[in-house]
Amino acid sequence: MTPLALPEQSTLPEDGLAGALAGRVWRADVEGPSVVSVGPDGVFDVTADFPTTRDLCEQPSPAEALRRARGPRLGTISEILACTPREKRAGGKPYLLAPIDLQAIKAAGVTFARSLLERAHGDPERAQATREAIAAALGGELIGFKPGSPAAMQLKEALIEAGAWSQYLEVGIGPDAEVFTKGQPMSAVGCGEDAGFHSASRWNNPEPEVALVVASSGRIVGATLANDVNLRDFEGRSALLLGKAKDQNASCAIGPLLRFFDATFTLDDIRTATISLTVEGEDGFLLEGRSSMAEISRDPADLVAQTLGPSHAYPDGFVLLLGTMFAPVADRGEPGMGFTHGPGDIVTIGTEKLGRLVNRMRPCEECERWTFGTGALMRNLAHRGLI
Repeated sequence: MTPLALPEQSTLPEDGLAGALAGRVWRADVEGPSVVSVGPDGVFDVTADFPTTRDLCEQPSPAEALRRARGPRLGTISEILACTPREKRAGGKPYLLAPIDLQAIKAAGVTFARSLLERAHGDPERAQATREAIAAALGGELIGFKPGSPAAMQLKEALIEAGAWSQYLEVGIGPDAEVFTKGQPMSAVGCGEDAGFHSASRWNNPEPEVALVVASSGRIVGATLANDVNLRDFEGRSALLLGKAKDQNASCAIGPLLRFFDATFTLDDIRTATISLTVEGEDGFLLEGRSSMAEISRDPADLVAQTLGPSHAYPDGFVLLLGTMFAPVADRGEPGMGFTHGPGDIVTIGTEKLGRLVNRMRPCEECERWTFGTGALMRNLAHRGLI
């Protein structure tokens, strides 16, 4: 398989180390993970101050708390990135993990009106007919309305009359957002690791997304990048298969780093971000695309408010994947069958302020099995005298 490379210049945000950047690394010498601060002077272990990223996110100002934290220097970010791909780990040197730990991993679905075109069926041949029916009913216009508004309800009726009804219409244009559990706390893989898709799936794709990082109070404190790997055939057969379509071993990738809000980075940067996606196959296949967060139908703050409220509590906070408008339709094999992953695909997701998340795709059964959960983390931190 093609070896992964994570050069600092292309992995970090375009403004480099200007932001308040936090991450997690695996330290072989302590047999566990550490929370780190990433800055111009290097990567510093701040676990003595913040045993988990959850603890850091609960601070009144995580960016300021991160900049005040002190700890041993582990090296430069270039050195750690060089050791992060699995095939390059050697000598017990630190390598990057997903930058979150105890937070619940939640995701919002059908948050872009354009994605309704791709969500109607679990059959790629029927999907093209659905796209044509919706476009005919709406004159090709799918943006510019607020879900739950009178205009959105008129849109819903037009889609029903066009025979394009699906379970996704209600959450796509109705008042209530779709928010589901993507994976368990600590189950996400980080940048440079293998990400997984179910080997029984014959129609699946990456979902490049921004992930908000939210404290237990509901305050949005920062963001990172995510790949909400999706099995379109499983989910399309039945909405009740959403759990199987979304949550397998290594099926959620998050990283490379967590960027906290400060003078250099705000929620408005997310609202205006452009997300790029590249898929490079070992068969020579190349897929490239870009999507604009400006086209999201539901504001990120509204999605957070619908996730955490009087009826839902997250004492360790959560990350919320905001959804994607990008669903690849380019044929990879037979005409009309659309895109699906092949083993060895390298997926790169990027934005200007969050850097680039790079993963190699493999069947989930072949990815490293997730074994280091919350219990293991608590035992490790206790053994190190950190809790």
